[in-house]
Amino acid sequence: MTSGTTTEAAAPNAHRLLWAGFTAILAAGVGYAVRGGILTQWANQFSFTMTELGTITGGGLTGFGIVIILSSLVADKLGYGKLMIAAFILHLISAGLTLAAPFVFSTSGKDATFYCLFIGMFIFAIGNGLCEAVVNPMTATLFPKNKTHYLNILHAGWPAGLVMGSLASFFMAGGTTANGVTTEPVHWTIQMSLFLIPVVVYGGMLLGQRFPKSEAESAGVTLMQMITSIFAPLMLVLLVIHAMVGYVELGTDSWISKITGAIMEKPAYGLALFAYTSSLMFVLRFVAGPIVHTISPLGLLFASAILGTTGLTLLGSADGWVMCTVAATVYACGKTFLWPTMLAVASEQFPRGGAVAIGMLGGVGMLSAGLLGGPAIGFKQDYNASAELKAKSEATFDRYRAAGESSFFGFRTVGLDGAKVGVLEDGGKELARAGEVLAKEPETPANQAARKNQAELEAWWAQAKPFAETDKPLVQQAGIYGGQMALKLTAYVPATMAVCYLLLIIYFRMIGGYKPKTVDQAVHTGTDLGTAES
Repeated sequence: MTSGTTTEAAAPNAHRLLWAGFTAILAAGVGYAVRGGILTQWANQFSFTMTELGTITGGGLTGFGIVIILSSLVADKLGYGKLMIAAFILHLISAGLTLAAPFVFSTSGKDATFYCLFIGMFIFAIGNGLCEAVVNPMTATLFPKNKTHYLNILHAGWPAGLVMGSLASFFMAGGTTANGVTTEPVHWTIQMSLFLIPVVVYGGMLLGQRFPKSEAESAGVTLMQMITSIFAPLMLVLLVIHAMVGYVELGTDSWISKITGAIMEKPAYGLALFAYTSSLMFVLRFVAGPIVHTISPLGLLFASAILGTTGLTLLGSADGWVMCTVAATVYACGKTFLWPTMLAVASEQFPRGGAVAIGMLGGVGMLSAGLLGGPAIGFKQDYNASAELKAKSEATFDRYRAAGESSFFGFRTVGLDGAKVGVLEDGGKELARAGEVLAKEPETPANQAARKNQAELEAWWAQAKPFAETDKPLVQQAGIYGGQMALKLTAYVPATMAVCYLLLIIYFRMIGGYKPKTVDQAVHTGTDLGTAES
């Protein structure tokens, strides 16, 4: 499936390590997609607002980013194999914490559950971050003459994981069949465990393998010289742009299936659309090499940013599954090449940066997605959905408003309570079922807390139910409006990126064109700071 020949590889086990790295990234994608598919279950079960859910998902990306940065500083010294073993262990710990959330909720309530899930996602992301810190510089080292192509192949593991995770969520989502039979969704704890399958696979592929050192390490470049490359003006520009890449790609991915599922009036359709766009990304990443040979990496990035802007804008106004599919296709084509091609550009222009430079870029992108993208898009949904509902019916808003405020960087709003919205969506069926189950349970401290939460929600529903027929379409439309406005506003980010890429294209043309650099060139010219060497 790869272009080129084995002579491009710098080690005899290069392709095995490439596919092991591919599977490690696939594992992260599976966990990420499944998490996106179970947000509604979390909202219903634990009474989370959209901002709270965004903070949980963002916490995972934040941990991902921090670990990539820190581990890239020591990756060559500690050894890639040791870091991958640590990642495997952390994946297991994160699973235990995340799956304990229902017990924590029944014994300690919503706040403790929030932190349980947040920490579980954070540790899961640490494992992912260790993998990312290894596989990116490893691939650049193994295929030094075709970095963009093979880094895109490596990162095809991400959409492959998204496809597997979203398809699993689709078939486990439950709902009403064509025959009118209603099925319950498979419990989210089962869905969340699926990522362990590819974890075991990549662990097996790495057994007994010898790992290379980065180009910079092999050339004798010191850690301080690697760190110095980060402060080059061009590298700083790439870091800022990649922060925007993380915001627009991973931040949006946290919410896209939920938003499109609401537009198409069925959550499972949103998951299916996400699987389709991820499949498209998977295929396209295998053809990055021929494209960059035609228009250069920066030309590919510029075109991608334009398509990303267009796709998000179209999604912000889409109505029905046809327009959703068209808009999502454009958006997917736009975001496909952004992340791996940015890593390739950093590695080609700053070869002396080694694992540090490429790790810093990936880390900044993840931090941006976690601290800004996920929470900001969630907040924009809360803000716009509440404003829309309040404008249409203040009484309905008062019935479904959350108990507390949501905030983001000093901005505040009161979102809609996810548990209350969930009761409205299914007409109280799940609420009644949960009450029947609790009534049969023994009287224990854990069940007392659960019964208290149940009683409060039942009392609220008794008052809200008479208005449900008129409230439901208003609440649903407000949710759709909030999601689409969030996407429209997010479209400004890739638009800004397009301007930055155009300026970089102009800059490189002024200095003789975009040309990849080698460590030897940098060492002989002494240009540690990534200035023009061509």
